[in-house]
Amino acid sequence: MAGGKNVPATIPALGGEQSLNRYLAEIRKFPLLAPEEEYMLAKRFSEHQDPEAAAKLVTSHLRLVAKIAMGYRGYGLPTSELISEGNIGLMQGVKKFEADRGFRLATYAMWWIRASIQEYILRSWSLVKMGTTAAQKKLFFNLRRMKSKLDAFEDGDLKPEDLAKIATDLGVSEDDVTSMNRRMAMGGDTSLNVAMREDGEGQWQDWLVDTDPLQDERLAESEEKDVRHGMLLEAMTALNDREKHILAERRLAEDPKTLEELSQVYGVSRERVRQIEVRAFDKLQKAMMRIAGEKRLLPALA
Repeated sequence: MAGGKNVPATIPALGGEQSLNRYLAEIRKFPLLAPEEEYMLAKRFSEHQDPEAAAKLVTSHLRLVAKIAMGYRGYGLPTSELISEGNIGLMQGVKKFEADRGFRLATYAMWWIRASIQEYILRSWSLVKMGTTAAQKKLFFNLRRMKSKLDAFEDGDLKPEDLAKIATDLGVSEDDVTSMNRRMAMGGDTSLNVAMREDGEGQWQDWLVDTDPLQDERLAESEEKDVRHGMLLEAMTALNDREKHILAERRLAEDPKTLEELSQVYGVSRERVRQIEVRAFDKLQKAMMRIAGEKRLLPALA
């Protein structure tokens, strides 16, 4: 492996927030893998359970884990713990990775890394009682983004119009949005100016990594987008022509058609169009889950 002479043989220890800077510096010493080398290492591990091959696959993607984990800092949890959980997800991804399927490891492992970090956040926020459904989990991990778009970061409950839009866009009730917003407000955000050491030296902002996308992350995101697009096209074959058209016009178009407009196209009532849309969306979801299962990408759809 190019540059391997000076590369640490094991995963650097991540003892806590005070060792985070050293850890981030250490993982940069691991080189990225060329596609051919990654393929051969994956084959060695899957066929012979070679621990050295597995270690190289893991260490070459530690920077990807750190970058993904940084995106979840707003939940008030130690970054070191987020990274540790992400590393567990990475190891699971390496264990289940099948190079012959044509994906790069970064594309596949990204699903497992995110799933592991999100499950840790849910446990840490005691969401076992409040976030048991897929819709509630989606609300938890998208509420901040939606509030940011609406500039709705003021204290207290959301404005009625913001509350209605978030509930509609995320497919949950307004009561669910209000409850989640109040619970999340209790956790609070961590200031980037908080001192990292007792002597006051060092602040959170000093530990931020370069925001430019990593090479493997850009590749993973591009391949992930292609995978999702391919899965959507394949899943659409489960619908008949009318269902495809109505679903596309209602949910996929930049300027969605109204129920009234589509009812005039098909000569049926608005309620009938709505029923067809709901049925088509349900069929599409089931087809996507089936395809994801076949491709072993279920963590991404959890």
